[in-house]
Amino acid sequence: QVQLVESGGGLVQAGDSLRLSCAASGRTFSSYVMGWFRQAPGKEREFVAAIRWSGGITYYADYGKGRFTISREYAKNTVYLQMNNLKAEDTAVYYCAAGAYAGVVRTTRPEGYDYWGQGTQVTVSS
Repeated sequence: QVQLVESGGGLVQAGDSLRLSCAASGRTFSSYVMGWFRQAPGKEREFVAAIRWSGGITYYADYGKGRFTISREYAKNTVYLQMNNLKAEDTAVYYCAAGAYAGVVRTTRPEGYDYWGQGTQVTVSS
């Protein structure tokens, strides 16, 4: 049974940094892509970043380029999202997701993922 457990969210001020973690278990993820999505109240879930477990190719939403960095650590089966220079508009619940890689387009869409974590709240005060 695949499990994804996020941690690292919290309340920060604008300009601060946070690192989210996603601990994955239950299968081999070598052919998978691991993604981060976020959802603010009243808005649709949107893509943040993704990384292919094998090879480490990364993908980012335009608003995150230069501020967010996704990475993975094999030994711990964990994916990280480092977020710098946070803004009030980054406030949302952040979700970790895993899915078999099926192209760039599906990588940036929620339907491209089979497994989801429970989410972690990130609140940025201005």
